[in-house]
Amino acid sequence: MSSIPSPPDPEWPDELYDLLREHDVTQFAYVPDAGHKTLIDRSLADPDVNSIALTTEEEGVAMLAGADLGGARGVLLMQSSGAGNCVNILSMIKSGHFPFLTLISMRGDFGEGNPWQMPMGQALRPVLAAMGIICLDVDSPDEVLPTVHGALGMTFKSGNAVAVLLTQKLIGAKAF
Repeated sequence: MSSIPSPPDPEWPDELYDLLREHDVTQFAYVPDAGHKTLIDRSLADPDVNSIALTTEEEGVAMLAGADLGGARGVLLMQSSGAGNCVNILSMIKSGHFPFLTLISMRGDFGEGNPWQMPMGQALRPVLAAMGIICLDVDSPDEVLPTVHGALGMTFKSGNAVAVLLTQKLIGAKAF
C-alpha cells in the first residue's frame, strides 16, 4: 500500500512554539501526538511554562478555562479524532465566555488511508462551528505563523474560541 509521503522536517514547529511564547502562552495541555511532537517537547523543556499531559482531551478544555480564570494563557494540542471527545465540554466555552485556543493536527482529510479517521476528520469543522468555535485551516508551512498569529489575536484580544487546523497537506498523511 502506498501513502502520501510526509513533508521534510520543517522549521515551522519551532517557529510556532516561539510565537506562542512571544504571546505569553504559558499553559500547554496535550494528549501525546506525533503532529505536535516539537511543541510538546519544547514545552516540557521550558521551565517557564506548565506542560500538562492529559488522559483525555476534555480535561484540556477545563484546564484552559482555569488558566484564563487565573490570568494565564494556554493552548490545547490535540488530534482531530480527539476533538470529537470534547463536544459536550466545548459548550462550556460559550457559556463561560472565556478565550480558547486549540491547535489540531488533522486526520481524515487529504491523503488519509485509515478509514477509522475519516468520520471525525470530515465532521470536525461543522461540529466546531456548531459549538461557536472559529476554524482556521493551515495547508502549508508559510501559512502557519500568520494564521496562528491571527488566531492569537482573535482568541486573547477578542475573547473568541479558535481552532487552528493543521491539515494533512501541512503535516503529511500517516501510513496505514
